Amino acid sequence: MRLVCISDTHSLHDRMPPIPQGDLLIHAGDCTGSGLLPQIHEFARWMGAQSHPHKILVAGNHDFCFDKKLRGSNMSAWAREFCEQNGITYLRGESVSIQGINFFGFPWQPIFRHMAFNARAAELRGRLRIVPDDTHVLVSHGPAYGVLDFIPNEDRHVGCQALAKRIEQLPNLVAHICGHIHEGHGFFERKTDGIKFVNASICTDRYKPTNKPIIIDL
Repeated sequence: MRLVCISDTHSLHDRMPPIPQGDLLIHAGDCTGSGLLPQIHEFARWMGAQSHPHKILVAGNHDFCFDKKLRGSNMSAWAREFCEQNGITYLRGESVSIQGINFFGFPWQPIFRHMAFNARAAELRGRLRIVPDDTHVLVSHGPAYGVLDFIPNEDRHVGCQALAKRIEQLPNLVAHICGHIHEGHGFFERKTDGIKFVNASICTDRYKPTNKPIIIDL
């Protein structure tokens, strides 16, 4: 299966580089600039119009209307409905199996300002326990600590330590796809176990949508 990975388009999807063909288009969050329902509606129509047979979306910290804590269950239900109406599988702590490959979507990240899907360390650990052991591809908005999470201007790694630990516990994992840290855009395949790591942020640190989508074959 060919996975085409994008993330952090921030309502600038119509200006990003061309999207390659593939079996599955994955968006790892921050599809909007400010998480308003009209932005989700417009994005869902755009993503749904792409030619990929399957599509998966995980929300990000800018996608407020998906966050029940901040915007209520009705708004998050409407946002999900927009996705479903356009043939997009929205995953919020949920799994889906496509062509025998199990995907799990995880939008939460360590607290970052007053944004969507913020979670403290204990909550992150609790939520990560529900990631099934048979997960093949984990799609989270934020990166794991130490992998494609480095911010040069701050000279530090900012990924999630609890997520990094859970990745080590998943016996069937073959790929982890994320975004959130724009500076971390890229691909890394770990030699010890062959897990493929992708930071698919399309926007640069200056919010220019010029990074290219990343393709991985499973």
